[in-house]
Amino acid sequence: MVSAPEPTKLHYLDGRPTELTLRRIKLEVLKGDRVETHSFDQRDSITMGAADDNDMVLRDETVSRNHCRIFQEAGQYLIRDLDSTNGTFVNRVRIREAWLKPGCTITLGTTELRFASTDETFRIVPSERSRFQELIGRDVKMREIYAILEKIGPTDATVVIEGETGTGKEVVARSVHLASRRANGPFMVFDCGAVPENLIESELFGHEKGSFTGAIGTRQGVFEMANGGTVFLDELGELALDLQPKLLRVLEQREVKRVGGTKPIRVDVRVVAATNRDLEDEVRNGRFREDLFYRLSVVRLKLPSLRQRKDDIPILIQHFLKHGRFNQLPDGSRKVKLISRAALDRILEYDWPGNVRELHNVVERAVSFAEGDAIEVRDLPDHIAIVLRPIHEESTVREKGPSSGTQGVQPDVQGTFKDAKEAWVASFEKDYIEALLKRNGNNISHAAREAEIDRKYFRKLMKKYGITANDDGED
Repeated sequence: MVSAPEPTKLHYLDGRPTELTLRRIKLEVLKGDRVETHSFDQRDSITMGAADDNDMVLRDETVSRNHCRIFQEAGQYLIRDLDSTNGTFVNRVRIREAWLKPGCTITLGTTELRFASTDETFRIVPSERSRFQELIGRDVKMREIYAILEKIGPTDATVVIEGETGTGKEVVARSVHLASRRANGPFMVFDCGAVPENLIESELFGHEKGSFTGAIGTRQGVFEMANGGTVFLDELGELALDLQPKLLRVLEQREVKRVGGTKPIRVDVRVVAATNRDLEDEVRNGRFREDLFYRLSVVRLKLPSLRQRKDDIPILIQHFLKHGRFNQLPDGSRKVKLISRAALDRILEYDWPGNVRELHNVVERAVSFAEGDAIEVRDLPDHIAIVLRPIHEESTVREKGPSSGTQGVQPDVQGTFKDAKEAWVASFEKDYIEALLKRNGNNISHAAREAEIDRKYFRKLMKKYGITANDDGED
């Protein structure tokens, strides 16, 4: 195996992105004294042949419709013949599969090409933008992400987005799609953790009629429906081990095989994946395939939590108020135009475990409570609105939650403010979750909907406080 630089990679130092290396492939078609150059940004594979659906179309009668494919493996480039009529040759030797060295010649029929790959390294300098496509924020961590997306957006590089629940991973994926050459193609979202395991394969790859009980017709999967566009695989870490090789095949071969089908179907998609798990830990613990991890991890983006970029909270709130449908009156005007300084101070003191998603839900809830054109402290949920006061002071906070048990909690005034606040919030959260579950007959979905928080985060709180429920309601 020849040595070569790693493919497109993002380099981090002390948790901060420092450099981005972009790999490009160059194929030169040799036509006598003339050279016709074709350059390709980062891609998992490049197909060549006479058919119009190839990445590189060769108008040569001696070239098969789908002649050969160049793809990456372990940072190197391989070329594979696709059962062509006249064969694929590397340096005049006919091959079925061979490693490519810079400067080698590839012969397809009567067409001769020269292969080269180049790496270009960019230093990550925070963008001057305050937004990128659908992403919003002026914090330096966000502007570093914008700088990365500006470079990788136009390529076909596979991207893995890491971050806590609610940090906006789907928004990043959609922004990558909108910045790509595929922007006019479909953007398909598939949540690996929300579909029953026995249906995931059919949902991803499709199925043929009669392939299993209930398959009353042929059905396309997500990858087929996303042809020409982008597939966003959310909660990738939840994907079952037995399905991971099939996903790897799609990434390597750029083709799918439906459940019950025998004929592979070619697809042209870009893959963006997201997870709130540490995939490296998952690989070490045998829950995620190493080869799939490296195939996906061309570029790994780490999103900051909202508590790490609190300076962005005011502009996020203004964006929600300006564009949120929940804030629109019948005549199109806005019900609420701003947030009071006191309410904003309470919001800035909160740690936002649910991140941007939780902030959006809190703003939507506050708008529904607001009596004027501004969000006030009284419109916020109690766990954000209540400020701990000395024991002898009378609380003036309006009660809106299902339980008042936490109002009797006496903070430890011998400890620090932070410790006292955390103890109060923990007590409130536990009482709140238990009361909501009781009122909703232990139906987690109904309780989470009433609380106006994400069901996954509701379950996370239950686990945190050791609360159990027999949820036989809807998911």
